Amino acid sequence: MKVAIFVFADIDSNEGLGRVVNALEATKQLKEAGDDVKLYFDGTGTKWVSELNKKDHPAHALFNSISEKIGGACLFCSAAFGAKESVSRCKVDLIDQKDQHIDVRNLLANGVLILNF
Repeated sequence: MKVAIFVFADIDSNEGLGRVVNALEATKQLKEAGDDVKLYFDGTGTKWVSELNKKDHPAHALFNSISEKIGGACLFCSAAFGAKESVSRCKVDLIDQKDQHIDVRNLLANGVLILNF
């Protein structure tokens, strides 16, 4: 399977925490099954990169366990939601494939299933 997992959830609620943890767990499960999976941060979800990099964050270990599966963060959204600098500091790629966004059509055209959290 080829899967792209997108995190759109914001950092300001328990709902957002639940959504990002579920995205990380789904990425881990697909990774362990040997599937072709990439995790992307988009919209307000771009703010999660710096949060998950904090060693004291409850999901830090899970985030680290799938770090090689991180596809990147939307350049436009990272800038729009004040996360561009922190995403860069965390060494996560800023994606500018289509008008400073992730090229979702290209993913779909290549048979990639998209899951949104």
